Amino acid sequence: MNKLMESGSANKLQQHKKKSWFLLLTFSLILSTLLIIISVTSTSSTSSLFYYTRTRRTKTQLPQFVESKLRVAPTSPNPVPKLAYLISGSAGDGESLKRTLKALYHPRNEYAVHLDLEASAEERLEVAKFVKSEPLFKKFGNVRMVTRANLVTYRGPTMVTNTLHAAAILFKEGGNWDWFINLSASDYPLVTQDDLLHTLSTIPRDLNFIEHTSDIGWKEYQRAKPVIIDPGLYSRQKSDVFWVSEKRSVPTAYRLFTGSAWMMLSHPFIEYCLWGWDNLPRIALMYYANFLSSPEGYFHTVICNAYEFRNATVNHDLHFISWDNPPKQHPHFLTVDDYRRMVDSNAPFARKFGKNEPVLDKIDSELLNCDANGFVLGGWFNNEGTSNVTFQDHDRANTTELRPGPGAERLKRLISDLLSAEDFHAKQCS
Repeated sequence: MNKLMESGSANKLQQHKKKSWFLLLTFSLILSTLLIIISVTSTSSTSSLFYYTRTRRTKTQLPQFVESKLRVAPTSPNPVPKLAYLISGSAGDGESLKRTLKALYHPRNEYAVHLDLEASAEERLEVAKFVKSEPLFKKFGNVRMVTRANLVTYRGPTMVTNTLHAAAILFKEGGNWDWFINLSASDYPLVTQDDLLHTLSTIPRDLNFIEHTSDIGWKEYQRAKPVIIDPGLYSRQKSDVFWVSEKRSVPTAYRLFTGSAWMMLSHPFIEYCLWGWDNLPRIALMYYANFLSSPEGYFHTVICNAYEFRNATVNHDLHFISWDNPPKQHPHFLTVDDYRRMVDSNAPFARKFGKNEPVLDKIDSELLNCDANGFVLGGWFNNEGTSNVTFQDHDRANTTELRPGPGAERLKRLISDLLSAEDFHAKQCS
């Protein structure tokens, strides 16, 4: 009897152990399953988060190149613009240069004058003395002579390098001007500076007035493919360019443009040409170092191949010029017979004038309202007297005070016609 009871108790204990083991096994399986599910879910979420973070980081943290940190400079907010002029000449141009400078002078603007190394030391010193001693220039300090003169050959690249040199001087010393205008001693204004500043105050400051076209025609074979050397790059004596026997192909990395060597360029574009942050201005300059008459192509090619500026061009050089048909290397000298056509062109500048050409006196008296070879008065000068004075005994008014005349109306018609033309955008770098 006792043995039977002991045997039953043993069976019950054994069944209890089996049941406990089964429950433990089941609990372990359930726990393991839960842990696996949690692990899979956690891993998936972590992977998704990592992928999202990585993707987001890839999208937002792009490599930072130098070009992406350099931006086109903003234009000036001043209501009245400020101009920077280069007036250049060569041997025998000293007196013409001084006359052109006086006709263009306004205390608000900045000026750089340059006589190249072909001019004698005496002539260059005479112009430097005039710039330094004229009381009006001393008072405002806005006229400077390029003392380290360059040798300039129009048919070679030295005119381009001289223009960039003067622009760099004006950029460094001339303050925050709005437009850069290159002229020669044989240029002359047809409007006053008050007329010009008044009209320009109504248009966007990022516009560049540069006559240009991609239809280079015969110039491809006579200028682009030949290779020339300009002795002005290494010699102290001016001589004509000479030719290399080998020809070259037209560039494929950028498109060639050509046009007038005279232009009015915006401050942002000049800054781009000087800094050249994407290297295009330097590459083009090296190419045009061997290009015949490169002043008629360098700035045009740069501006039309730079996407920041190609839509800010106005296809006009703001000049009245009388050419042969087809045009030769140089235009006609203008005389009194051309006076009416000059005025009717509505252009602010004309070229080319001989020394002491009588039509200049006519322009002074009828268009600029000044004495022959005198300064052109404006709203900045509070005296109604003669213009042929030194100004040293007079006070100046506000340099932003303008007194526009009939020239402003003519110039306004020209610019309005240019900007409102139906084919205005079609002519931009086309």
